[in-house]
Amino acid sequence: MEAGTVLAVDDVHFSWPERPVLRGLSMQLAEGELYALLGPNGAGKTTLIKAICGRIRPGKGRIRLDGEETASSAVRQRIGLVPQELAIYTHLTPRENLQVFARLAGVARRDVGEAVTRVLQAAMLQERADDLVRTLSGGYQRRVNIAAAILHRPRLLILDEPTVGVDVDARGSIHQVLHNLRAGGMAVLLTTHDLEQAEALSDRVGFLLDGRLADQGTPQQLLQQYFGDARELVLVLRQTPDTAQAEWLREQGLTPARAASIWAGLQPADRGGAEHLSGRLQARGMEVRELRLRQPDLNSLFLKLTGQEATP
Repeated sequence: MEAGTVLAVDDVHFSWPERPVLRGLSMQLAEGELYALLGPNGAGKTTLIKAICGRIRPGKGRIRLDGEETASSAVRQRIGLVPQELAIYTHLTPRENLQVFARLAGVARRDVGEAVTRVLQAAMLQERADDLVRTLSGGYQRRVNIAAAILHRPRLLILDEPTVGVDVDARGSIHQVLHNLRAGGMAVLLTTHDLEQAEALSDRVGFLLDGRLADQGTPQQLLQQYFGDARELVLVLRQTPDTAQAEWLREQGLTPARAASIWAGLQPADRGGAEHLSGRLQARGMEVRELRLRQPDLNSLFLKLTGQEATP
């Protein structure tokens, strides 16, 4: 393990009776790093989280936290888990919830007050600390969930879809909480289908496909590696193209999306702009509803690596 590594997953395999799920997966997560694990449903993300948290045992490979096997319950105490489903008591206040969870997390009775005050501040909950949870918005409730997971000062915080079902403002507050935790040295692993969130927050991302990491790196490195200076073109036609028109579109490097009138692909930076292409389309009898060029993002890369569109 490299110096500063908090989590090391080495050649991990796991199979359910009906099929293999993890197939030689390896990854590392450093102190103060936020790593987003991306992939389609069924890729193995939930299974990996269970393996890291010691809820299932890999058939092969090692999972270590600070160099120690996570098979040990004492080592697993250094992990905080924020599940996708809320795991808090809605008839209690945030403060009361955290007092309960502090004791469950093994915080000494004499230290509970300090721990609760600390995590209320970390999750930006002070002004609503004594309101019933059921009166809080979804974003506030998710921050209570996060606060409960860090009461015992974990070395690694794992979050499963931390912003699902919350509005834009609430998502921004959750992002700020995660940014502050990372800045304080906590290693953060999150799974998400929100690729804009992953690109904005993450130091590195990994694309999990069929139980293996298809690739990993910083968002900027991966986008440059796969797309270079090319731009992504999205074309929406007023009508489905005929056979000859569709063949010509493919020759331009475009492929149809789920709707036959929507086509997309990469365009080299030195190929003409959208106006030039629009004229060529019209010359071939295709009426354009929308034509846009944009810089590729993680959604583009997700589609390229998985062959699927990300589903928020």
